[in-house]
Amino acid sequence: MVKRLLLIFMVLLPFAASAQGYAELYEGEDALRIRQDAAAIRAAASPDILADYIDSVLRQAGPDMFDGADYRSFGIRRSSGDTAVFRNVCGCISGYDRSLKDRYIVVGARMDAGNAEGLAVLLELSRRLSTNSALLRRSVVLAAFGGSSETNAGSWYFINRAFTAGDCVDAMVNLDLFSSPSTGFRAYTASNADLNRMVEALNSTLQPARPELVTSEPAPSEHRSFYGKGIPSVFFTTAGPGWSSRPATDAVEYGEIARQTEYICNFVMSLASASEAPAFDPMEDAKRQIHGETVPFQDCDTKPTFFGSSDPRSFLVRWVYVYMKYPSAAVENGIQGKVLVNFVIDEEGKVTDVSVVKGVHPLLDAEAVRVIEASPDWKPGRVEGRKVRSELSLYVEFRLKKKK
Repeated sequence: MVKRLLLIFMVLLPFAASAQGYAELYEGEDALRIRQDAAAIRAAASPDILADYIDSVLRQAGPDMFDGADYRSFGIRRSSGDTAVFRNVCGCISGYDRSLKDRYIVVGARMDAGNAEGLAVLLELSRRLSTNSALLRRSVVLAAFGGSSETNAGSWYFINRAFTAGDCVDAMVNLDLFSSPSTGFRAYTASNADLNRMVEALNSTLQPARPELVTSEPAPSEHRSFYGKGIPSVFFTTAGPGWSSRPATDAVEYGEIARQTEYICNFVMSLASASEAPAFDPMEDAKRQIHGETVPFQDCDTKPTFFGSSDPRSFLVRWVYVYMKYPSAAVENGIQGKVLVNFVIDEEGKVTDVSVVKGVHPLLDAEAVRVIEASPDWKPGRVEGRKVRSELSLYVEFRLKKKK
């Protein structure tokens, strides 16, 4: 009888294990942590719950948390007159080198459920870097930035207002749009020669994953706030140009993301331990601009203007929301949300290359593109007196009114 029961237990065990999911059985502990963190982030019912989760995991990992009032909340006044309140969550792992510990590497991620995997990579990095803190010459700040829907307000606020040692930041590493690693692993540095050399040097060693250096920005993200301050920045992602949607959760390859996380950890440790910080060379940008390459909106000496205003929100209020038509089928089905649209204002001020970066639904995506493509001419941006092609990303919001 005992043998029979044992046999039954041995036969049933594999079937019981399979209930965990096929992928989980073949993932290491690091991949499982990333999977679990991503699931918890995606399930957060509100921005505050999400921020609390990020805060609790970072505290467990070991960084010294930034608990000052500037980090608990910040406000953005909208054109409608109301104030939207957001929050950053940040911690710091101190470097050991007396001469370099007051220099910083910032590792950041957009704090949004749509960036669940990018945030999960940030949390896994906090565990790994805390464990290896004895190898870090510079200090490393780990930051989850709120307010991404307001043109990356959280990262802008962090580097321009909250972080008093902003002038001591030597480099920034951005983590965004990690979805299906089989589509590729990419590093975008805005063609910074020093960062390119660091990526290539690490790629030449034995690594679990190797990113492809790309010259086209995969998507606008938090690195732009740091680049605008003259801080060398690298954007790690699995997205390519024109990325507009993320795969279903069960398509995410967490084992591969774990290998990419290990690479990023090694890269951050190289940055934090380098004798010389990477240089930021604005002349390199000027050379690219002269040859007709596209300049980020905020990097223009004179920003493009729409009907006399250089505030992108004016374009939304005075054009987009005036002429936008809410698709009737979307109204009937209760479809709403924010569509992130990227477009170029060329040297003549014409709006071109309109594309959806983060879609909501084909009906809303198409309408957002239509109304921006129909835009009247802008006054083009300038760099060193020259008219340039400039690139801008905006969220177009479709919101249904509640019936009384």
